Amino acid sequence: MCAAAAGQGGGRTVLADAHPHGPRGRLPAGHPAVSEPAPGRLRGVASGLLRWTSLRLRLVVVFALVALTAAVSASGIAYWLNRNTVLDRTQNAALKDFRTQLEERTRSLPLHPACEELRDAARQMAAGPQNYAVLLLAKDGAGRTCTATTDRELLNLKTVPATLQKAVEQRRPVDASNKAPYHLYWQRQEIEDDPYFVAGAKLNGGGPTGYMLKSLATERQDLNSLAWSLGVATLLALVGSALLAQAAATTVLRPVQRLGTAARELGEGKLDTRLRVTGTDELADLSRTFNRTAERLQQRVEELSAREASSRRFVADMSHELRTPLTAITAVTEVLEDEAESLDPMIAPAVQLVVSETRRLNDLVENLMEVTRFDAGTARLVLDDVDVADQVTACIDARAWLDAVELDAERGIMARLDPRRLDVILANLIGNALKHGGSPVRVSVRTEGDSLLVRVRDHGPGIPEEVLPHVFDRFYKASASRPRSEGSGLGLSIALENAHIHGGEITAANSEEGGAVFTLRLPRDASRLTADGESGSEAGSGASAERKRHDGGSDGGTTAEGER
Repeated sequence: MCAAAAGQGGGRTVLADAHPHGPRGRLPAGHPAVSEPAPGRLRGVASGLLRWTSLRLRLVVVFALVALTAAVSASGIAYWLNRNTVLDRTQNAALKDFRTQLEERTRSLPLHPACEELRDAARQMAAGPQNYAVLLLAKDGAGRTCTATTDRELLNLKTVPATLQKAVEQRRPVDASNKAPYHLYWQRQEIEDDPYFVAGAKLNGGGPTGYMLKSLATERQDLNSLAWSLGVATLLALVGSALLAQAAATTVLRPVQRLGTAARELGEGKLDTRLRVTGTDELADLSRTFNRTAERLQQRVEELSAREASSRRFVADMSHELRTPLTAITAVTEVLEDEAESLDPMIAPAVQLVVSETRRLNDLVENLMEVTRFDAGTARLVLDDVDVADQVTACIDARAWLDAVELDAERGIMARLDPRRLDVILANLIGNALKHGGSPVRVSVRTEGDSLLVRVRDHGPGIPEEVLPHVFDRFYKASASRPRSEGSGLGLSIALENAHIHGGEITAANSEEGGAVFTLRLPRDASRLTADGESGSEAGSGASAERKRHDGGSDGGTTAEGER
């Protein structure tokens, strides 16, 4: 008789599953039943999400991807195992019943049965509990092939795969490892998009050849229901993982957010900022480290602030203490200077030296007091509407620089600035150009939007490249070989501070045509920088008196003190 059914021994040859898009009943072997989805698309979407800047979103996405991967893997494995189990159980039961029915229903048939007898046997085999169609083939007494089928449309020789027919009809040599020449074979195929299971066998020792066709629609429906269930479970797992990730991200990021807020407050100068520490985990250790760092930083800043305040007080006190004797000495030197022509020629040079050094010392004290006011933050603007061209002309005329300075400025360019501080800036820039660059010095005034641009250019050798970054440093002198000069090295720094208090800037560069170029950029209206935009609006003596009251009566170093 036929060999053992599928799954019950080595006598079965398993043909490949039918490809769902193959021709009806003629499905080639070796084609996979289902194509695997490429994971590249999922990776691309995940990569795009991870490029977003939100740490919370990235945590949620990573958690969701991990959960999705685990759920899909588990669902795929569960589906595959259940699919194999269901199909194997159905196939094995059908094959076992088909083999049994084929042996029992054809045993009583003659070697060459009549077609009617063959049809009766086929109907009896198909009436069993497995509900499959049967096709029996045999030769009658006249040598004609008789075909008996219970379903002419679904099961006939045209619908039985040729590969299966060839395998069934093939006679194998009998030996120790193969005890029967014919065996039972089966394969799955689709007919009009419906799954079927077809099997065939030839009776050993002579007799009809039988084929069976069983529908797998019920199994497909069960497997589809299972797939939907696993899909819903995967979706629920994904949603659950997203919620858990959100909760975990909130738990992790809330201390990080508090730490970020505290760091911002610390950066804004709130040195007493501290974090509340709870727990013993890594975030708690980070909070304790932040608190210790903030405490040490506060102590260090307080020490440095105390030292800086002490230094400023020392400079301010020293400057104030020096003003009283300097006032008396200045009066004496003025008298000596007036009497210089009547003095002994041997004494006159010494008197002239005392007069010049006294003036230099007086300027240095005034400059130190101005710097102290800037450092202490007490310098204030006293604004007034000024014609910039008239202001530059007055600055040049007051210092007798008319012959050495070329002015390129149109009258009528109005700006709301502090006239005294603008005079200090101009005097230091022009004086520095005359002293170190040489005449002619060209001063040009232009407007650019809401800004005022004043350029001071000389025709000297220019500023060495290594000196350019330091020209506005206090007490900086370009040449160490001449540490003593008429200037104190504070003029340009004071000019820059006066520009800053207006909300402006001064830059230094070398001209392509030779010489140095200082560019002053100021807003045409500095009212927004003052607590009261109307302060200093008085004209004439009233504005001058207000300026004296704000700045302690100092002219703020109106001479050129810059050093290159």
